[in-house]
Amino acid sequence: MSLLALLFALVCERGLTHLLHLREWRWLDPYFDRADSAMAGQTGLPAVLVAIGLIALPVLPVLLVAHWLDPQLLGLLQFAFAVFVLLFAFGPRDLQDEVDDYAAALERHDRDEALRRGKELLESSPTLLGLGVREAVEEAVFIQANNRIFGVIFWFMVLGAGGAWLYRVSDMLRRRAAFEAARQGVPRIRGDLGSVLTFVHGVLSWLPARLTALAYALAGSFEDAVGNWRSAVDRVGPATGVLDRTEDLLARVGKGSLQPSLAAVNPDTLDVTTARGAWRIVQRALWIWVAVIALLVITGAAV
Repeated sequence: MSLLALLFALVCERGLTHLLHLREWRWLDPYFDRADSAMAGQTGLPAVLVAIGLIALPVLPVLLVAHWLDPQLLGLLQFAFAVFVLLFAFGPRDLQDEVDDYAAALERHDRDEALRRGKELLESSPTLLGLGVREAVEEAVFIQANNRIFGVIFWFMVLGAGGAWLYRVSDMLRRRAAFEAARQGVPRIRGDLGSVLTFVHGVLSWLPARLTALAYALAGSFEDAVGNWRSAVDRVGPATGVLDRTEDLLARVGKGSLQPSLAAVNPDTLDVTTARGAWRIVQRALWIWVAVIALLVITGAAV
């Protein structure tokens, strides 16, 4: 049933792009803001407890409903509920549409629009990351695919609808924390609410990100991807956060898997080709995930 719900949700998502703005969940912004203001920069155990509560409060009702629906009507209601949750857990925006909009702006030679679209993918300015726009967008596609798609799928298969929603809520809350820190121009203090939320999301992303990186390697140049994987591991420093290490791995492996296909590309079209190529790697990786999940479900059912 989980596999069918996943496949149905993936198909439906492409046909409901006009409704995707509904899943940005802006109501979580004031929800986080009030908690952050009440914390007043506190760190340590109070921040940990508040972070757990912030994530648990929106997730618990989904877990309860999914559990209550389990035996109803041969699981059909649970199936419908799982599809509904998945549709709102993927995202918050459609990654393919964002890549297409970015590439289309480049093809029109509208650099201002392309930069604006790139910032949406990056969640920040590329200069803040110390990268050029092309490289930053390329990395963002590989990183955001895990945040928006693969992480959701992984936790859905592990914990059902509640797992998918857990991952989405943790991502949305840490996004809001990062946005507020950037808006205020004040770096997050180690152990404060935003840092704890980022750590929680990093922990939830750790395993699905490595499975995603493996899929990237299989979807593109395996040798180059594995070489970049090794360099990402060697590069890790003791002060690097778990989410930073995970994102660095995804970016490096994704870029390695794509690199050989860019060797003969005309420099004038390199930006467009890089963005679209990164999305093609993500698409292939998604098919690999679906195939492996289907195999595991079928063999598990046979046993």
